[in-house]
Amino acid sequence: MRYEPEITTTAYERGFSKMHRRKVLGLAGAGAAGVAAAGAGALALTGRDTSPTPASSADAGGAIAFYGARQAGIVTPAQDRLHFCAFDVITDDKAALLDMLQDWTAAAARMTQGRDAGTFGAVGGSMEAPPDDTGEALGLPASGLTLTIGFGPTLFRNAQGRDRFGIAAKRPAALADLPNFPRDTLDPAISGGDIGVQACAHDPQVAVHAIRNLARIGMGKVSVRWSQLGFGRTSSTSRSQATPRNLFGFKDGTRNLKAEDTALLDDHLWVQPGDGPDWMTGGSYLVTRKIRMLIETWDRSSLAEQQTIIGRDKGEGAPLTGGLEHDEPDFAARDGEGTPVIAMDSHLRLAHPDQNGGGRLLRRGYNFVDGSDGLGRLDAGLFFMAYQRDPRKQFVPVQNRLAKQDALNEYIRHVSSGLFACPPGLQAADDHWGRSLFA
Repeated sequence: MRYEPEITTTAYERGFSKMHRRKVLGLAGAGAAGVAAAGAGALALTGRDTSPTPASSADAGGAIAFYGARQAGIVTPAQDRLHFCAFDVITDDKAALLDMLQDWTAAAARMTQGRDAGTFGAVGGSMEAPPDDTGEALGLPASGLTLTIGFGPTLFRNAQGRDRFGIAAKRPAALADLPNFPRDTLDPAISGGDIGVQACAHDPQVAVHAIRNLARIGMGKVSVRWSQLGFGRTSSTSRSQATPRNLFGFKDGTRNLKAEDTALLDDHLWVQPGDGPDWMTGGSYLVTRKIRMLIETWDRSSLAEQQTIIGRDKGEGAPLTGGLEHDEPDFAARDGEGTPVIAMDSHLRLAHPDQNGGGRLLRRGYNFVDGSDGLGRLDAGLFFMAYQRDPRKQFVPVQNRLAKQDALNEYIRHVSSGLFACPPGLQAADDHWGRSLFA
């Protein structure tokens, strides 16, 4: 059940300053949602690393710590549901934007612990004023909710080249605009964005509630550019999770980075000192791609053709050279006629780290079905999300190769694209999203 500690109401009644109220709310949010959350909040104030390793979401109703060295929702074991939202900043007032980001942070800290977005909540305020929570999550647990924020290239300079907030010099080189890949059919209306927020939870209503309340709080400062609902995660981010399947029926993300791969994460996921501006050290870069799957065409393809295109057995998920799912493929293997067992244009061969200079990604994608396209076909596919240390060295070269050669291209279309710089986590309750960037 969601509830409100008396201290927050008292603070408002006494007329505390806005910043002081936020500090009090943050402390309460970190400490009033159970013993584990309370311990995490207290440790955050001492400057100790409180980031879960990995963050636990084994309990589908449980809460995941908001504060820590890393943002939750990256190596956190992937939850079942997604609501991703890209926002455009519609104010040129830097102070107003910072004020909103502080309000967002306070709300995020509360909602991730299973509480209302605002101080008075959905039903505790004045009958003559709008509630400061929309109410659809009343009575629901935290459901493993994580909220992860990132900043897009256009926040630093907008489409007209304006540096609205005096931060253009702080744009990381790794946040370079993604190139136009072969075969892209991108819709600008569902691409890009100044700010991206990823809400993951085990209950779709909890994820939608979180994004809805951030949009409500940001009214007049930001507007929703596009959003995407997702279900059925298409990757595992922890060894405690089995490999899931995408809508083509194949296991997806077998070679994904895992939260337990700490050395690999330092090499491939987390921005290191010297990689770029200090405000991004310890963070990561997120690439989003909405990939429409031509379901009906795929469903008429033979099993043999499907497996050849992917390069894996559809049942076990093993490479076509044999073994089990996690066995290494033998790219040198030939059949009796001298033909590669794993085709040269197969998805497995082209995407494998060994074929891409060892480059790795941490994927957190989800399936989507957005109704039909008006022609009797499902508008369905994969909402691809991948975190990495530097997209120029990881996502871009891999996608260039896939876009040019992958046999799977006959059955997919890339229709949306986004890129966001996701800073490290917040260590203490008086910090807020974007403070180091805008300092």
